[in-house]
Amino acid sequence: MSKQKFPIGIQDFRKLRKEGFVYIDKTRLIHQLVTTGHYYFLSRPRRFGKSLLVSTIKELFSGDKALFQGLWIENNWDWNTKLPVIHLKMSQIDYQSNGLYQGLNQELQRIGTDLGIQLTEQTLKNRFSELIQKAAQSGPVVILMDEYDKSIIDNLENPNLAEKNQDILKQFYSILKDADPHIRLMLVTGVSKFSKVSIFSDLNNLEDITISAPLHDITGITQEELNRHFSAEIAEIATNNSTSETDLKDTIRQWYNGYSWGGKDRLYNPFSILSFFKNQQFNNFWFETGTPSFLVELIRTAEKFELDKTEYTALLGLSEFDPQNPNFKTVLFQTGYLTIDQINLPEGWCQLKYPNKEVKDSLEQLLLAAYRYTPSNEALPIILQLRNAFNNQNIEAVIELINASFASIPYPLWQGATELHYHALVHLTFSLLGTYVQSEVNSSKGRCDAIVKTDKTIYALEFKLDESADIALQQIQDRGYLTPYLHLPVEKIAIGINFSSKNKNVADWRIGKPYDLREVKHL
Repeated sequence: MSKQKFPIGIQDFRKLRKEGFVYIDKTRLIHQLVTTGHYYFLSRPRRFGKSLLVSTIKELFSGDKALFQGLWIENNWDWNTKLPVIHLKMSQIDYQSNGLYQGLNQELQRIGTDLGIQLTEQTLKNRFSELIQKAAQSGPVVILMDEYDKSIIDNLENPNLAEKNQDILKQFYSILKDADPHIRLMLVTGVSKFSKVSIFSDLNNLEDITISAPLHDITGITQEELNRHFSAEIAEIATNNSTSETDLKDTIRQWYNGYSWGGKDRLYNPFSILSFFKNQQFNNFWFETGTPSFLVELIRTAEKFELDKTEYTALLGLSEFDPQNPNFKTVLFQTGYLTIDQINLPEGWCQLKYPNKEVKDSLEQLLLAAYRYTPSNEALPIILQLRNAFNNQNIEAVIELINASFASIPYPLWQGATELHYHALVHLTFSLLGTYVQSEVNSSKGRCDAIVKTDKTIYALEFKLDESADIALQQIQDRGYLTPYLHLPVEKIAIGINFSSKNKNVADWRIGKPYDLREVKHL
């Protein structure tokens, strides 16, 4: 069993190093960051190493060389230089109970006490300015703001409170512009750039390094880092599961790799991959730590369901966020549910996609439940039942299960359903089915709606709305959707399905083999 200690949920660099947890050495990139600029903003999703990065920089400027023993920076840093550090931990502020204004006041008081500074100013704005000026008497100040936007992000389902907190932060951060003479370095981390917060409107020298190529992997884990630090764990898990290390790595890559802020190099989510090595089993670790309901509702309201490699957007649109008018692509990118697949910097656009299997499967389950208007835990059972029906060539059960997906929609909502709603249920159902059998759902013109492959059978399914099963089945025949598979030694079955918008169910269906049609089935 692995002897390494995995720092799951540990965001404090000192604690991590003192207690012997595994650390992926990012100090070369940190050195590059702190020696080539002064004002930075970095956006990354939750659980992606932002807090550990900030904590590492804090300890670096505090000058405790012993913490960095064996790391790249140990012999590449002037340890005689120690600077005062103002480390604002926005995630630790109790703004829910006391309000953001009071919570920030208490945080400033805590920092002042740690630095041996007595604060006398009464207003939040003046107290922050006082803290910086008094700290600077010991040398230029390092200001680290971790998750600066948490009080806004946490309240996106409550727009009034989010806007109130945004106004408070605007006043709080407004003093930074005049504090420039006292600041050696400032790093602001968060999920999004809120344009109405003065930190972005007033500080025109704040450099956004979110998609900076030289620093793209300053958080996250690269493939090379994974191979180097976790080779023993990979060998052990491969042996325990009677598989090769190569196959295991491929599976790990599909589950947890794929995040990109440049469209080229791919990164592992630290929380997910460390959880995998500790538990030695695949699971949706990151996704289970919290997906806000507003996000799923935002996607459904935008009438979107097919998110993988379909969304093109302007790069400028990915950086800022308006709580009163959220753009679903911006929110999905900033929160880590979509990542950059391709990027064209000269033309200013990028293509987005799901980063990996963990995110894709989990989000599609939530979306399927949302389009069915059922609890999120009811999506997976119907997919597993559908798999069994296909494996057993039980076509009637397949139809019943498809019907069940539509039957759950409340009648008043069904009345307003568009053809898009039918496509959403079909696409999400068969996309999720692909996790358990070889299933792919297509949407391009001239391609079959769904192809399902089992050990014994290949199915081609075509869906129609308020037309007929005959038309659906004939389309499979006329366009030869099963022709590419005729050489395979398995049975081929075509299924034409017609939905009724009036009765909100499958009106009729028909099955047949290539060039061998069978009778019409009416429900």
